[in-house]
Amino acid sequence: MESIIIKKALNNEFVLIAEIGVNYYDIAKKENISEMEAAKLMVKEAKEAGIHAVKFQSYKANTLAAKESPYYWDITEEPTRSQRELFEKFDSFGEKEYGEIKRYCDEIGIEFLSTPFDFESADYLNDLMNVYKISSSDLTNLPFIEHQAKKNKPILISIGASDEDEIETAINTIKKHNNQPIVLLHCVLEYPTPYEHTNLNKIVSLKNKYPNLLIGYSDHTKPDGKYDVIKTAYNLGAVVIEKHYTLDKTLKGNDHYHGMDPSDAVKILDGIIFIDKTRGDYSLKCLDSERTARKNARRSLVSAVDIKKGEIITKKMLTFKRPGTGISPSEIENILGKKATIDIAEDVTITFEMIE
Repeated sequence: MESIIIKKALNNEFVLIAEIGVNYYDIAKKENISEMEAAKLMVKEAKEAGIHAVKFQSYKANTLAAKESPYYWDITEEPTRSQRELFEKFDSFGEKEYGEIKRYCDEIGIEFLSTPFDFESADYLNDLMNVYKISSSDLTNLPFIEHQAKKNKPILISIGASDEDEIETAINTIKKHNNQPIVLLHCVLEYPTPYEHTNLNKIVSLKNKYPNLLIGYSDHTKPDGKYDVIKTAYNLGAVVIEKHYTLDKTLKGNDHYHGMDPSDAVKILDGIIFIDKTRGDYSLKCLDSERTARKNARRSLVSAVDIKKGEIITKKMLTFKRPGTGISPSEIENILGKKATIDIAEDVTITFEMIE
């Protein structure tokens, strides 16, 4: 099946991916519903908000992090200090559960994907997804990248905390086994990302260096009131935007505190629609809507004095006034030295019929 994400991106259309991750666990507790019901509720509200795709995370804590893996997030928001301990809270879903979520996504018309964090999940997700997502954390995990590339599906790859040579090596590893579209997602591996650390100009550098790849942005900032971070990323060339997503941004822990909620998504999408209205095309020409203003606001050659029939036109006889319905001032050199064919009163717009 064709990926909605890739289809829209190839058409240079904005794509918004809701990174549900494992936030449905906390939503389930808050709403006193099952984890599956919470996951589907989040998908449903994402669809209703106009979001194009939802992304989960597939992992088992013991294959993802060693016992002594330290935290790298804001512990005032998520106090857990061990990666293993944190991930153990959110790793009960597997092939069966994500298969059910995938079927639900198909029913309501939103694309499903999940980031695999081990070979087993990468294999079972192959039948559930149209596109793979590689986490920034696996950018140098070349055996794992190669394994996913061999599935011969489009790949989204986040490049947070990476150097140029690491990005290049990851891309080349994919291309050895896969000729499908690649989406490079600029990303800052800082949770949450302060606005001054977003480094969005990197999007321009990626577009210039990789003109044949699709460019996007995975955002970890807290939603600002005007969504300027995402709008700026889009204006700089990021067509695929991935952002953590929750139904309650006040929930402590995990990825709620820097996620968007459905109302944020609606405002983001409305903002992009407005931006697209302002963009127009790249042609260097007068717009149809400017024609009347062009005619009336530009200037014409106008007689500065009375000109008698038979007199030779000189610069002193002419001035430049609106509207632009007569001879353009750009034609003045073609008028000088010509003879008036009629008497021309002062302050009259000159036309070619008045001279020879």
